[in-house]
Amino acid sequence: MEEIISRIASELETHHGLNGTDSEMPISRSALLDLQTLADNAVDADDTDDIDRLWEELASKNISPAFLVSRITASMDSGPTDVTLLASKVYLSILLSPNSPVFTLFTPIAFVSLLRSIRRSFKQHRSVPPSTAALDNSAGINKTNRKRKGGGRGKAFRNTVNDTEDDVESDGDRFDVRVLFPILERLDSVLCRIHLDRFPDSLKSLIQTVAEIPVMALESFDNSASYQRLSDLCFRILNGVLKTEHGDQTIAATEVLKSLSPAILLLKSQARALALRFVTHQMMTAAKDSAAVRKAIAYLPRYLVQKAPERSEPRASAVESIMEIVRAMEFDEQVGFMDYTVKMTQGKANLRLLAVDLIPMFLMSFPDPLGVNRDEEAKDCWGQRCLVALIQRCSDAVAGIRARALSNLAQVVGFLSADVRSQARLEELVGLGNAEWQNMDGGLTTLLRKRCMDEKAAVRKAALLLITKSTALLGRPVDQVVLKTMGIACSDPLVSIRKTAMSALSEVFRKFSDRGVVIEWLQSVPRLITDNESSIQEECENLFLELVLDRVSRIGSSGLSHIRDCCSNLDAGKKNLEKKIALSFPEGVLVLLNEISDGEVMPCVKKICASLGKKKRLKPTIAIALQNIIRTSESLWLSHSMPIEKWTAPPGAWFLLSEVSAFLPKAVGWDFLHHHWQLLDKTSPDGEVRSPLLQGNTDEQVEGIEINSTAWAGDRVFLLQTISNVSMELPPEPAAELAHNLLKRIEEFNMHSTEVNAHVKALRTLCKRKALSPEEGDNLVLRWVNQLLSKALKVLETYISEASEVSKLNSFFTPPRTGDRKGKRVAATSPSLLRTVTAVYTIGSLVLVCPSADLKSILPLLHTIITSETSELKVKRLPGSAIPIKQIAPSLYNQSWLTMGKLCLADGKLAKRYIPLFVQELEKSDSAALRNNIVVMMADFCVRYTALVDCYISKITKCLRDPCEVVRRQTFVLLSRLLQRDYVKWRGVLFLRFLLSLVDESEKIRQLADFLFGNILKAKAPLLAYNSFVEAIFVLNDCHAHAGHSESQGVRTDSRLFSIRGNDEKSRSQRMHVYVSLLKQMAPEHLLATSAKLCAEVLAAASDGLLNLDDVTGQSVLQDALQVLACKEIRIQSNRGTATESTEMDEEGGDGGGVTLAAARGRLATQAIKKGLIQNAIPIFIELKRLLESKNSPLTGCLMECLRVLLKDYKNEIDEILVADKQLQKELLYDMQKYEATKAKSTVAEAVETMQRANNYCSPPGHGTSISRIAKESNIHDRLAEKLGSAVKVASAMADVAAAATVKSVLREVNRGTSTPQLRSISMPKLKSSMGGTLTRGDRPLDVLESLRRRQSFDSDEES
Repeated sequence: MEEIISRIASELETHHGLNGTDSEMPISRSALLDLQTLADNAVDADDTDDIDRLWEELASKNISPAFLVSRITASMDSGPTDVTLLASKVYLSILLSPNSPVFTLFTPIAFVSLLRSIRRSFKQHRSVPPSTAALDNSAGINKTNRKRKGGGRGKAFRNTVNDTEDDVESDGDRFDVRVLFPILERLDSVLCRIHLDRFPDSLKSLIQTVAEIPVMALESFDNSASYQRLSDLCFRILNGVLKTEHGDQTIAATEVLKSLSPAILLLKSQARALALRFVTHQMMTAAKDSAAVRKAIAYLPRYLVQKAPERSEPRASAVESIMEIVRAMEFDEQVGFMDYTVKMTQGKANLRLLAVDLIPMFLMSFPDPLGVNRDEEAKDCWGQRCLVALIQRCSDAVAGIRARALSNLAQVVGFLSADVRSQARLEELVGLGNAEWQNMDGGLTTLLRKRCMDEKAAVRKAALLLITKSTALLGRPVDQVVLKTMGIACSDPLVSIRKTAMSALSEVFRKFSDRGVVIEWLQSVPRLITDNESSIQEECENLFLELVLDRVSRIGSSGLSHIRDCCSNLDAGKKNLEKKIALSFPEGVLVLLNEISDGEVMPCVKKICASLGKKKRLKPTIAIALQNIIRTSESLWLSHSMPIEKWTAPPGAWFLLSEVSAFLPKAVGWDFLHHHWQLLDKTSPDGEVRSPLLQGNTDEQVEGIEINSTAWAGDRVFLLQTISNVSMELPPEPAAELAHNLLKRIEEFNMHSTEVNAHVKALRTLCKRKALSPEEGDNLVLRWVNQLLSKALKVLETYISEASEVSKLNSFFTPPRTGDRKGKRVAATSPSLLRTVTAVYTIGSLVLVCPSADLKSILPLLHTIITSETSELKVKRLPGSAIPIKQIAPSLYNQSWLTMGKLCLADGKLAKRYIPLFVQELEKSDSAALRNNIVVMMADFCVRYTALVDCYISKITKCLRDPCEVVRRQTFVLLSRLLQRDYVKWRGVLFLRFLLSLVDESEKIRQLADFLFGNILKAKAPLLAYNSFVEAIFVLNDCHAHAGHSESQGVRTDSRLFSIRGNDEKSRSQRMHVYVSLLKQMAPEHLLATSAKLCAEVLAAASDGLLNLDDVTGQSVLQDALQVLACKEIRIQSNRGTATESTEMDEEGGDGGGVTLAAARGRLATQAIKKGLIQNAIPIFIELKRLLESKNSPLTGCLMECLRVLLKDYKNEIDEILVADKQLQKELLYDMQKYEATKAKSTVAEAVETMQRANNYCSPPGHGTSISRIAKESNIHDRLAEKLGSAVKVASAMADVAAAATVKSVLREVNRGTSTPQLRSISMPKLKSSMGGTLTRGDRPLDVLESLRRRQSFDSDEES
């Protein structure tokens, strides 16, 4: 030891001698090792002689302990990591050695150097390759070991390295932070000897450093046990500084918690878990004995709220950490933080968003949030305050917060509804029983109604989710407006919203089976079977199977006894038997079946049943249940002694059975089918033949029971389809008998048109399935088809001959007799005509079944009928040469066109000859039914003969402006389908003509158009709206005043038909709606390009004279272009990168990094395009402004409004462009300010005039209630401020208006002859002159009076 002491003393003496040259020279590594050996020997062996001799030796050489500390401090501040850590360890060991002068050795500078060396070790590990640092470290240790050969010294060194360093693996891959274990252990021991109350800065540095070690050491540990030990050492030190010996506990606890906040706010990591455990266990234990620590912990969640990140995933982790701390606090402190969170909902956007995430955690984590188990009033319950705050955030100004609040409210409602008592209290709070809340915002129903129609997709999705969760809570059917909105959401462009809307609407259907819910569900959900997304199709099938088929199976399979028991209790004297039957089937099954038979729902139901049947998911119980329902209905009818001839099955039952029987033929019994076939196989109850055109007008009523012959005929159609489906299961003899009966019925030609098709198809199916071979079946079908065609030909020839004779007789009269209206009506309903119409329809059905049939004899007759009007015009001078079929038999005329269309579908050569005739008839026919049928036929021709019809598409599109709504809707639907299947291309005027459907008079057509442009077209042809936008402005205005657009308009009559001409408010709003719909389909880059095209092709053309502004349509085009450039839809919303703006993206599960990168690239590209746009647009605007001002055009106001928007949205770009022309910039700004001032004055003047008119109606005038008047004026002031964008503008404008009104009143008095009093008679205050003294009446300066006389009036001030 003497040698060690001598070396240390000599080195320090050398350093002491060089103090003047290098005062920061560190002590050598060997000296540090020697000092460590002495300190360890003094501590471990409890031998203080060696360390005492060291102090004596240094004192003899006039070296103070402070000098030793300065050398060690220099070593801690410089050198490699192993040296700095060794110096730190030596310093702590010396402080712990017995008899050491602690107060001399401990200095704040040395202590901070100690902490800095620990922190630097982690920083060097991250900056320097780990292998290099590890190799240097291991090389240094090995080198030292080789130098030290002494036994005692070697043993001392081994003790210095500590027990834990024996386990360090020398793999050389990374810096092993386990070397910090002995340093931290010694640091903890030093804090027991040295109190830091006198060194607050050292205490703060210690807390910050130790709190960061677990976070910095995350990358350095592969062994969790070692990391656990390191963290325990750090938390033990932090727990130690909370003692009173180290100063104020409040300051220490606050600093500890602040330093741990970064670790607490980390994502899922071990450091976060350990930090939370330290706070919730160790510090909470200390808080029980210390009010200061408890107070600091109580404020920790509030601090974390301020430091919480804004991105979605880190924010969720922060919420979990905050909640874990709050759960460990006392109840009073928890309530205090909840109240703080409620106040956060009124703060900044990031705080509101965090509060919205915290409130559901409160309500779902703590017991009894609504106070149902306590006696306190509901208004004093913390849960109510949180719930009201959450509901208020559902109407937040930021869309992301609204969406998040709705989603979280849905979770809360679902959680609280599980408890019956909480559900009752929740009903009161959300507006179903709480008058205060309902008056405040309309309740939950009003909230859902507003949010379901929100402009943001994420908000709509969250609102639908809330409906799903709150259905059970409502206790009654959802509001009809909300139901309608949910149905519309099922057609939303986003897949996630369509799925959510399906789920929400289906949840309402599960709970409530009233008619409105059933109708909306069937109108919205089944149609999704045609959705492009396969998952939505599968979900649609599952929901239909659960909510329709399984429900029908469950009710229908319960047997007849239960239903009869229910009906036995009903009053037999009731007249309305249908209501009794409806009450017999619970869960609204009859309503469900009735709505399934709706014409718009039936195609979707057919597709769903076909898909379920192919997947073998249809169960026989559904077919059995439907049969039971039909039997039960018949049984109940007979039990009330009603005539069976008047009975019809529940609507929709036969239809659904006909669809499922195709896949469940064995579940349908022949006896059941045979019985009802005999029952329904009648022409009519009175045996008369019924016209398909008069079925709905000849219903009879017997004993209060209305006979719906259309439903009666429809039942027979579906019964025949069911028989066809199960024909393979029929016995041979009944099948042959049925085929014979079907053939006989067809030959009579006295059925409804739908029955004809059903009979023909059923007969063909029976023949083909019962034939021994396919050839035999085809021959059998051809035989009876030719037989029926010959009989139909005879019926048609007979009628034409009779009509020809009547026409000849009438032609001999002068003038020729045409018959009165009554005679025409009798002729139209004559049995021979009705039979002929049915025969013609049967011909078309037979041709579709058997295209190879012989039609040579039938074609001339059909040609004669469809050309009868043309032939009559050609030979009208020859009596008896033409038969006016269109006049005497319009039903036969229309039916002949339909049959000819079917013949053309079967024969291509025939189609080539007759398609021009179809187009000609479509243009000139005055029958809406015929036009509708021809449109359907032309669509079929387009599929079969695409090349032949393509040249007539422009003529077909004229039906989009047909006066009949049915024709317009049919045309729109058919053309849309052809466009989707690429039979028709979006070229020419087709797209421009489709635009007018967006503003059609029919709401259904508008909805179809919105879906086409918003969903289908946006995905199929995303550039179509951009490419046709400018041309659409000219077409909609019917403008031919532009040289570049005059030739593309086509015929003037067609262009006027497909235009919205006019400058009235309705026309402008309709055109603007079309423009906005197109803009919504464009990408951001296309919006900017559209702005550039408008500037170049419209604004520049107007300023250059290419667009004639003297023409009314030219003015409308320019006005529309300016309004489009000023509308918000064409402006690109700037993303500011906040979490609240990107929450919608987070809700959809977007990748944060990818979104950020894409947004950054998009902003750069957008900025460049915007700059180029403004560089080209500003000169055009300036030139156009001068032109319009020179012409004193009323469009100057539109131009200034558009320019105001550009100055607002592109301020930076405009400043850069006009930087070289400051005078022009000032002129533009002055003109804008003048325009805004004039606009403000006019707006305020109109408002004041309106208010004065309303005040004149008071009795007496002007003496209304002061409070209401003040409130009204305040309301008007607020609305004006919102409209003009500034309350200052409103105040200034109102002052100008008031002054102008005063002047006008004075001038009015002057004009009436009232003399103005002289100035001397007016009492005026005495004024002091600038020179001092008082001015009297006689010594007024003459120049002041002269200036007053020369003041201009207020009216002229506006013009100047």
